[in-house]
Amino acid sequence: MRTRLASTLIRLVLPVALFALAACAPAPIYKTSGAAAVATPAQVAQTPEHFSGNEVVWGGRIVHVSNFADHSEIELLGYPLDSSQRPRANDSGGGRFIAVLHGYIEPLNYPSGALMTVDGKLNGTRAGKVGEADYMFPLVDVTQSHVWTPEEMSKGRSNFRFGVGVGVGIR
Repeated sequence: MRTRLASTLIRLVLPVALFALAACAPAPIYKTSGAAAVATPAQVAQTPEHFSGNEVVWGGRIVHVSNFADHSEIELLGYPLDSSQRPRANDSGGGRFIAVLHGYIEPLNYPSGALMTVDGKLNGTRAGKVGEADYMFPLVDVTQSHVWTPEEMSKGRSNFRFGVGVGVGIR
């Protein structure tokens, strides 16, 4: 009888607990079409002709902002995105890319080191340099962008940890 009660209780509580944990994670900020490329900036830089015109949702750490007469460019070090499209800056970088935004942007709103996610279309590559090294930067014509605040980066991440092990206590 006790085993049956425990089994029934687990069947009822487990789905509720899993649903509650899933509800903590924020939803993705951009809806993508089925044609969105899942390649990294480094992969696109190697074979840009395979990805030209594809939609991408990429994120990374802002390296530099440049303003020109009719557009602005943000160089980013790309990182993989989590399920909420936040850059996972603790992962290894996936190459650099340039986000091209129409019009003027205030560099103070896009500070170096901040994390950012962009949605847009790939529009070729441009040769440049990272330090003294030659580099090929994929260009993304941005339709939407978001600079993440520290609060947004931590939202939906639980401080709860679960583990199995042996502990020793002193009385």
